[in-house]
Amino acid sequence: MRIILLLISLVLTGCASEPPKNSTDEPNAGRYQINNDIAPDMPISVKHIEDSHPRYEPKSLYGNKDYTLLGKDYPIVKEPKNFTQEGKSSWYGKKFHGHKTSNGEVYDMYSMSAAHKTLPIPSYVKVTNKDNGKTAIVRVNDRGPFHEGRIIDLSFAAATKLDVIKTGTANVKIEYISIDKPKNAHEWHAIDPNQYYIQMVALKSGHGATKAAEKLQKKFNSPTNIIKSNTVYRVRLGPFLDRDIADATLLEVKNNSYISAFIIQELKK
Repeated sequence: MRIILLLISLVLTGCASEPPKNSTDEPNAGRYQINNDIAPDMPISVKHIEDSHPRYEPKSLYGNKDYTLLGKDYPIVKEPKNFTQEGKSSWYGKKFHGHKTSNGEVYDMYSMSAAHKTLPIPSYVKVTNKDNGKTAIVRVNDRGPFHEGRIIDLSFAAATKLDVIKTGTANVKIEYISIDKPKNAHEWHAIDPNQYYIQMVALKSGHGATKAAEKLQKKFNSPTNIIKSNTVYRVRLGPFLDRDIADATLLEVKNNSYISAFIIQELKK
């Protein structure tokens, strides 16, 4: 979650989301060494990253209470079905990468995610860039932005796909995607059409990739997968059939110094 002491950063382009006053995280000075939020130094291509695939998820334990910030009340939308909104979008990247979002997840700038002030967490929304007609589906797992007139903060990946990175902000329309709760737990897991991988490293050597995969398999007790793309070998953990397991593994991976690791969604074969 983002620390209220940094409200000064609201004047900056890029990330504009700061936490509700009921945030319980302690300040972490290291993450704020970057005054202006920026794109990664050597960004990974996001062409292979698919839109988020909406699925039913219960509300998170954290980040779903009404809150007040700078004297303004923010009531969480209780019935978001048919919710739409138009306004400015912004984006956030390296400054918050690897740190907690409002619901306790780890922010991954390479995921198709976003921050919104009042939609339930998590939520799925369709975002349309009205300036160029491009669309993307993102998963809301954070709070913000708190600039006047801005309605959504996009992850680096989502902003890149919508060409918001080029302009810093864009005129957008967001549409909430409503998903009915499955009748039973078996149906709940059966409806997820995706499998998940965690992108770990990219190497030029096939032999090096094989060695890296063996090391990662032992370290994280997980299956591994190597994909060759042109002259690059991408080493991934997975597949995981459950997003929650993939998220938990990603947290473990990031806590073991693989800060740039990120989740890739693929349709089950």
